[in-house]
Amino acid sequence: MLLLECSHVKKYFGDRLILMIEQLKVYSEDRIGIVGVNGAGKTTLVNLLSQRLEPDEGWVKVNAQFSYVSQLEQPEKQRISSELATKFGVATKWNESLSGGEKTRFKLAECFSRNSLMIFADEPTSNMDLEGIELIENQFAQYQGALVLISHDRSFLDKLCNKIIEVENGKIQIYNGSYSDYSDQKRLEREQAQFEYQQYVNEKKRLEGVIADTKQQVKSVRKAPKRMGNSEARLHKMGDQKAKANLDRSIKNVESRIEHLGVKEKPVKQEKIKLDFAESEKLHSRVILEGKGICKKFREKVLFEDAEFKIENEAKMALIGPNGCGKTTLLKMIMAKDASIKIAPRAKIGYFSQDMCSLNENLTVLENVMKSSIYPEAFVRSLLARLLFKGENVYKPARVLSGGERVKAAFAKILFQDINLLILDEPTNYMDINSLEVMEEALQRYDRTLLFVSHDRRFINSAADHIMTIENHKIRVFDGTYEEYLGSRDKSLDSDSEKIKERIFVLQHRLTQVVGRISMPSQNEDLEALDKEYHELLNELKRLSKS
Repeated sequence: MLLLECSHVKKYFGDRLILMIEQLKVYSEDRIGIVGVNGAGKTTLVNLLSQRLEPDEGWVKVNAQFSYVSQLEQPEKQRISSELATKFGVATKWNESLSGGEKTRFKLAECFSRNSLMIFADEPTSNMDLEGIELIENQFAQYQGALVLISHDRSFLDKLCNKIIEVENGKIQIYNGSYSDYSDQKRLEREQAQFEYQQYVNEKKRLEGVIADTKQQVKSVRKAPKRMGNSEARLHKMGDQKAKANLDRSIKNVESRIEHLGVKEKPVKQEKIKLDFAESEKLHSRVILEGKGICKKFREKVLFEDAEFKIENEAKMALIGPNGCGKTTLLKMIMAKDASIKIAPRAKIGYFSQDMCSLNENLTVLENVMKSSIYPEAFVRSLLARLLFKGENVYKPARVLSGGERVKAAFAKILFQDINLLILDEPTNYMDINSLEVMEEALQRYDRTLLFVSHDRRFINSAADHIMTIENHKIRVFDGTYEEYLGSRDKSLDSDSEKIKERIFVLQHRLTQVVGRISMPSQNEDLEALDKEYHELLNELKRLSKS
């Protein structure tokens, strides 16, 4: 079923063409992910398709009821059913005091309550913890309708999407398949473009060689000898002129062939980031960070209760857990040198905080990074270029940067300082996918100790070789990648599930015995005690059934 179509759409900001869509159709079975660098026009595209923005040229036609979930706007309805509230883990009534993750959950719950045939969602995983992301991922997977999603979460796009729309240079390109399929197709496109460019260069060079050789033949055409008579000289000259004319004609033909080759622009090659941290002093302690007897609470809320952890030298540790469990608090305790946390001598910490206060608003991107950099400007510029600060963009003042640009500038500033312990709090927020992959690449090559908080599953799996979790006011460390951690957790859950089933079987057997004794009591039977046990068994069975 065709739900949406548009044709020859153009949108200008002032006299600048921001977005152009030749043709696009959305069907009921489409699950579309929209990707592109920060500022490419992804939100503009969704606003045009949802008719929240009028095109300057062309038309958009929507044939079905739809819902729109925005990160910046309030939900249409301020109240949801108790069933949806329970399913999404939020209150039934909207409140501005809700956390960022709770607000997103509420908006999505309210969106699902409308039973629309199509949903538009702009960054639906932002401010979400891993548990919340998995929750809404499952809800979207069960949704019977079309999805149009803007997201930087590659795992999220992989699990939900059957089409990817890339917004680049004001145009859209449609790719069939998941995000991974899109990524593979882009790689093949780059390889094909490189092959065609090389073929073009080789053929052009060959034809230019033919022209050079032919011109050399023109020069070598002999003049008439001096002793030759006038008649003979005239005949010889006519032969020379004919030969030269043929050679000139050949040169023009080859030049025409070069013109018709079709100029191939040299593909932009993404250079690998080679980070050499030899200038920074390496730590030789076996343990870099160690916490013992950590206790922390805010009023009645307990975050840590006699918790402990240990991070060894050169470990890359991802700190994960639900919103509000104390991840950022733990990082701040480390930075404040809390008495319960021991830091290795000579540790030089580079700290990225969510407020990105490390940037001087009046300095340019390049000035901010170079102010504390121990690396030469050329080296710094190479990473900034990969983070899309190219050419004159490095001279942008920090005060005019977008959220994503601020994150990238702050990350580069910290990475190039004289540090040997890197601590990052949610570095992936507001980042486009291209920049995320550059950050991953840089951290994979980082040969010092790393501790970071993130809710991006693919980023965690790519950058971390250890996982730290906060559960029941305690801190636990897993030696392995996020994928390995999930496998271990699933085995544990399977084991727990078997134990629960065994316990239910035992309780059900006991319940049958108790019911029988209540139905046909003996003379010495304590009916009050049996009745109490009956209700206790029922409550325990209900609790275990929910588990």
